[in-house]
Amino acid sequence: MKEFQFTIPQDVIFGKGSFDRLPEILEKLNCKIVLLVSDPGLQKVGLVDRATKLIREAGIQCFEFLDIQANPTVHNVNEAVKAFNECGAESIIALGGGGPMDVAKATGLIATHGGTVIDYVGLEKVPGPVVPMVAIPTTAGTGSEVTASSVITDSETKFKMTVISRYLIPSYALLDPDLIMTLPAGIAAACGVDSFIHAMEAYLSKMGNPFTDAMAEKAMELIGGNIRQFVASRDNAEAACNMMVGSNLAGVAFASALLGNIHAMSHPISGFFGVAHGVANAILMPTIVEYNALADNGRYRKIYDYVTLGKKSDDSFTPDMLVGELRRLNQDLGIPDSLSAVGVTEDKIPEMVTDAMKSGNILRNPRQSTGKDVEMLYRKAL
Repeated sequence: MKEFQFTIPQDVIFGKGSFDRLPEILEKLNCKIVLLVSDPGLQKVGLVDRATKLIREAGIQCFEFLDIQANPTVHNVNEAVKAFNECGAESIIALGGGGPMDVAKATGLIATHGGTVIDYVGLEKVPGPVVPMVAIPTTAGTGSEVTASSVITDSETKFKMTVISRYLIPSYALLDPDLIMTLPAGIAAACGVDSFIHAMEAYLSKMGNPFTDAMAEKAMELIGGNIRQFVASRDNAEAACNMMVGSNLAGVAFASALLGNIHAMSHPISGFFGVAHGVANAILMPTIVEYNALADNGRYRKIYDYVTLGKKSDDSFTPDMLVGELRRLNQDLGIPDSLSAVGVTEDKIPEMVTDAMKSGNILRNPRQSTGKDVEMLYRKAL
């Protein structure tokens, strides 16, 4: 067994109604002024007002920053940093999905150490701790509340830049399944598949180890066994709890093991065409799992058992059975079956290949991949 190490430098709190514990957490952090980073959608459904009310009733000043796109940009971060500095905040609350959390992490970084996001792109280029953050996910998907990465798009080049540093991990993650029980079905589906892919790619990653395997396997069990029921009925409390915990454990797994070709290739799709991250991942999933089958060492059979409902594999299992099951999962959840169906066009493939090959995730994919391989996969998924 190869050497490995892991660290979980934060407190994770799970439970229905735990959102109301936010003032208690801020008190532990000794915060008097906070910046709440969220988005207009969550303002519309009342979650932003609910959060600010809780905070202000506890005697803490709260300012809001909501100007965030689905795939957040450098401009979003710069504006958030400006808001942070102007209000004199001491900490940041990230309320939402991956977008608000990515912006919150980048804001804390720039507000503390200066410069721009571009200065810190890559692995462990952050020189030290950033301002304290509390992450409150409102989707069961990104796992960003426990990861060390922030993904920000350069609007000019369309490149999705990734900053990875242990210093970006929020101090607290507050997991309240009540917050995901009113999601639209489409968002629940895309985010749910994304979280399953996080676990699956971590499980197959060349950087995986016994710790990440344990987290990934439990995540796949919880997500695979509940995603269909949750999308069918988001008010299913048990399914919502399992999806939220599964998403969190998947985040813990890939924070250490990283990911693979699915995520490396999905980022350019979102960058060039604005396709939702989870949708891009889900469409790519069957094609890339089929490609990686050549490197399978028996793990495909385990993944198959997690994603099927009641069916268990036997000695007749072959990797194509997993590929077929993943296609059925997408179909059941209403995920489009091709990139062209979401507006991706052939002319951008060369640029997307270039950007995908810049991702460190390519190196962690179980099957070695060249630019020609990635181009072939894009064309097959198109």
